[in-house]
Amino acid sequence: MKQSSKSLSKLIVVAIAAFGLVATTTPLANAATKTIVCYKGTTVKKVTAAAPKCPTGYSTKKPAPVKPAPAKSVASTPTKPVANGTAFTGTYKGKIATVWSDSGVTATVTATGTGTVLGMDSLTGLGSSSPSSQCESIAGSGTISGGGNTLKISFDTASKGCAAESTAPTVVTVTGNAVINGGTGKYAGATGTLKVTGTFAVNATDAGTKESQALSLTLTGSIVTK
Repeated sequence: MKQSSKSLSKLIVVAIAAFGLVATTTPLANAATKTIVCYKGTTVKKVTAAAPKCPTGYSTKKPAPVKPAPAKSVASTPTKPVANGTAFTGTYKGKIATVWSDSGVTATVTATGTGTVLGMDSLTGLGSSSPSSQCESIAGSGTISGGGNTLKISFDTASKGCAAESTAPTVVTVTGNAVINGGTGKYAGATGTLKVTGTFAVNATDAGTKESQALSLTLTGSIVTK
C-alpha cells in the first residue's frame, strides 16, 4: 500500500524532529568529562565537569605537607659534684626508743635535721651500750638521707654516753665522732668525720623497760668525696 506524499512528508518531519531532539541532548550526555582535585588547606574536593573549575578559595595545587615541629629537647641538669671538704652542720631532733635488758640497752633513733645539712634532713640509726658506770662507750650506726642522697655513719671507739646521775631518772650526754663510711647519690664513696654531741633522758633502767624520749644530736664536720 503506498503512502501519500503528504503522509511521507509528515514522517520525514517527525523523524527530523526526533533526530534533532536526540542530536540536541545526546552530546550533553556523552560529552567528555574531566575530574580535577581542588585543595583548600586540609580540605580536598573533587570537581567533575566538561570544563571543571575549582570553587572560590580552592586551588588545584596540592599544599605542601605540614612538617611537625621538632620536639624540644629538655637538657638534663647535670648533677653538680660535691666539693671535697664540704662543710656539714646540722641539729637533728626526734625520738630515741630504748629497750633495757640485764646486760645493757639497745636504742633506735629517728630524727629530723635543720642547718647546713645539704638537703639530707632525715636521720635514722641503731645503737647499743652495756653501761656499768656513769660513762660508757656507745656502738652504733646510722644513715643521714634526703634528696635522693645518703651518708652512712658509725660511731668511733671514742664515742660515749655519760649519765648526769648514777641512777635513773637522769639525762645522758652523748659525745664522740660519727665516721662517714660511704653513701649514695652525690655522696657515693664519701668519707669524713662528723663531731657528735647530744642529749636524751632515761627514766628507768630495769630489765624489760621500754621507753621513748626526746633526742637532740648535733653533727659538725666535713664530707670528702672521691
